[in-house]
Amino acid sequence: MFEMVGCMVPSKSSLDRLPKAVSEQWEEHREAFDESLREQATIPVDAVSVGISLDGVMVPMKDGQRTEKRAATVRRGKKPCGPAGYKEASCATLSFYDREGIRLDTWRQARMPQKGKVDLKAWLAAETGFVLGLRPDLQLMKVSDGARDNWTFLDGDTIPAGESAIDFFHAAGHLSEAMAAAYGEGSPRYHARFQKLRRILLEDDDGVEKVIRALRHLHARFPRRQRITKELAYFRRYRHKMRYAKLAAQNLPIGSGVVEAACKTLVTERMKRSGMRWRLIGGQAILTFRALAQSGRFNRGWSMLTRSYEQTVEIPDEHGLMAA
Repeated sequence: MFEMVGCMVPSKSSLDRLPKAVSEQWEEHREAFDESLREQATIPVDAVSVGISLDGVMVPMKDGQRTEKRAATVRRGKKPCGPAGYKEASCATLSFYDREGIRLDTWRQARMPQKGKVDLKAWLAAETGFVLGLRPDLQLMKVSDGARDNWTFLDGDTIPAGESAIDFFHAAGHLSEAMAAAYGEGSPRYHARFQKLRRILLEDDDGVEKVIRALRHLHARFPRRQRITKELAYFRRYRHKMRYAKLAAQNLPIGSGVVEAACKTLVTERMKRSGMRWRLIGGQAILTFRALAQSGRFNRGWSMLTRSYEQTVEIPDEHGLMAA
């Protein structure tokens, strides 16, 4: 654009203001833009299932009270460690799969930190409703980690009913924690028991029930080991979302790797480089158009955005009459 209007070299301040101004314009019309993008979207003909997921990723914030948080930690008599001044951005994905379970396409969205992930959840609910309205034959699959807020949303009234699963690799991680508490992390006994129970959880039709029985036995054997107690409660709470053999037999996704990859490529790779810190408006400017690009929607989105800047100009003719 700068080259077209006269070989201009934009200043650093211009490059800082421009995406923020464009993002503000997008946010003002976001609901209408998102609806228009949905109406222009193409659902893969070979799709037989659609998987939805959401997750979060911490980003460094300029207004994250980094100094204040570290000072508060010191006042409590503790040594500051780990990241301070970070807040959780959020990502959501909607993916289409064929009969073999091969992913055909993915629509992505990312939002800067917001209490309750309200805007992200509204986008995912609208996209899911639209897709199933056009293709009610698609099997809906919900996959997430064990965050309760995620499942309150996914199991709520705004998302249609469908199959659901705790991400298998998160479940396996909880199983590993229990085995480490019982046998010592890295010990031969730990490795043997973990690998056996992991395979049972993944491949047996009643795998989760067998895992729960094994954890009950360990809990009785080591009643004072709180980690085992905690992990037993975890598997009991989510047992109905761990029918992995049944889901795999239908070639449905049982892992949340797609949304975790979105967290990495949409957010982490761009917004967590050395020395970077963000405010909401600047960060959202990046995430909005990065998500459009990764979803194959950038050209359509940019076309709508540029039209929102168009204005009617009236020019007087030689008689003083106004003409558009």
